[in-house]
Formats: sequence, structure tokens, C-alpha cells
Amino acid sequence: MTASEQTKTAIVFPGMGPSGFSEVGRFLTLDPFARKRLAEADDALGYSVFDRLRTSEDDYSEATQVAFLVNSMASADRAEQEHGLVPDLCVGPSFGQKAAAAYVRSLPFPEVVRLTAELARCEHAYFTEEYQDAVTHTFVRTPQEKLTEILTELGERGEWYDYSGYLDDGFFMVSLRETELEWFKKAISQAGGYSMYTMVPAVHAPAFAELRRRAAEEILPKYEIRDPKLPVVTDQDGTIVTSADALRTMLLDTFDLPIHWPKVVDTLKGAGVSKMYITGPDNLFHRLDRTKSNFEVVTVGPGKRPRPARKR
Repeated sequence: MTASEQTKTAIVFPGMGPSGFSEVGRFLTLDPFARKRLAEADDALGYSVFDRLRTSEDDYSEATQVAFLVNSMASADRAEQEHGLVPDLCVGPSFGQKAAAAYVRSLPFPEVVRLTAELARCEHAYFTEEYQDAVTHTFVRTPQEKLTEILTELGERGEWYDYSGYLDDGFFMVSLRETELEWFKKAISQAGGYSMYTMVPAVHAPAFAELRRRAAEEILPKYEIRDPKLPVVTDQDGTIVTSADALRTMLLDTFDLPIHWPKVVDTLKGAGVSKMYITGPDNLFHRLDRTKSNFEVVTVGPGKRPRPARKR
């Protein structure tokens, strides 16, 4: 591998955690990059995202999701202008895929704003009808063999569960019924693990194939996805995407396939990436051991404190 290949840079748009008006409103108001992107989003949707965000009580509402997208893109704008960022690859784990699609110009930003809003409505309708009691629990310091034992017991009792994320060694996301959550958290604790937070509704679970179908048939056909101008690394298996069809598949895979961050890291390392810019509100990916031990990490964006998810 040549020296030039060893000094490549990746831009990473983080996944979305719980956030509300108090955490992002100030950034949207004061940051010049965010104000510009917010004006574009307002024009695309025909309403004030800021006003809807201010009255929202849902951590994953339509307005909250659009605001997160705005802040992520604004952070990338700042990274380019103030840090001189010129990335070689792009990654968008989980919700970050939407910002990634805009950044690599597979869709213009206003269209990604509209797509984000439509998908938020689609998800809300789906979880109103199906899997109303499904949650996704995130936890750390849990050996794989211990987790396998816990999930085996859950399955033997006839209870549903799905892996929703492999984030790091001993760091997982699992979707299950809310009625089993307290038992699951206790079992994790007894195994030496530590529970972090629970997402409502659940995400990235194979059981949600119907949600994927709705998005594929009712929403994505409205948008003309183009070949990305920058290679994109999928968060499901680390595949490098260079075509419109592959990027469309990636956007759909997020509904029913788990995140696999270790595979993303392996792909970036194999491509010679040594520096990573994480652009957007991030409480997770820059803190992962696998991230910190393999890359020089630069975070650009508004900070926010983690807190429990609020139900819709």
C-alpha cells in the first residue's frame, strides 16, 4: 500500500439519537451554515421546520428528523469550509444514510428533505399498525456468548427478538417486545453488561420487512436516485456503493438489516482511510473503541446529551 493510499479521509454522518428543540434549536438559530440549510428545508417542505420542532414532543418526529438532517449537512459544510475537508469515502450509519445521499449528490438536498419527511410519515403509520410494542435496546460490555445464552432463553419462551446493531466488541442493539425489556435489562446486568438507552419505536430489524416494502413501493419510486459522486460504504456489511441501484438498496436495507460498524471499519481500513470526520450531532460513533483505535477522529457539529427516548 502506498503512502497516499494510507492517508485517505472519510466523512461519517452519524445515526440519530434522541433529540429535541432545546438541544438543536440554538444551533439552528445561531449557526450560519445551519440557517442556510434550514431555509432550504423550509422551502422544500412548505412549512417552518423550526416552528414544528419547537412544538414537537416526539424525539423522532418528522420535524425532528429533518432538523437532524439539516444539522448534519450544516456540519459537513463547516468541515469543508473551515477544516478543508475533501473526503475520499462517505459513510452514513442508520439515519445518517439520508445526509450521505445528499452529500454524494445521489439526490439534491431539497429532495432528501422531502424524502426524509415522507419516510418519517411512513414509519409512523407502520408502527401505529404493526409492532406497536417493539423497542430497540442498546447495551455495552456484554460478551457475545453471554448474549447468545440470554437470547436463546428468550426464544425458547416463544418471544420475538432481532439483532438491530453490532457496534463494537460487546456493544449491541437488540429489538424485542417492550413487555420483555425489564427482564432483558436485568439479564444483561447479570451478565456484566450495562444498558444504555432504548429506542421507541424499534429500528433495523429483519421483522420489519413490510416497512421496507412500503418504502420501496410507495415512496422511493418518486425520487430519481443518481450514481453517487463519492463512494459510499454501507453500514450493513461494509460494501462500497458506486451506483444508483446499490445506493437505493442501501436506503432500503436500513429498515430490516442491522448496523454492523465493525465491517464498516474494516472496509475503511482496507481502503487506506486514516482520518475520519464525523459531521453532525453524535453521541456514539466517535466514542466507540473500534473508531478511536483505528482513525484520527475529528467531530464537527452541535453536541447533545443522551437521555431516555420518549414514546410517540
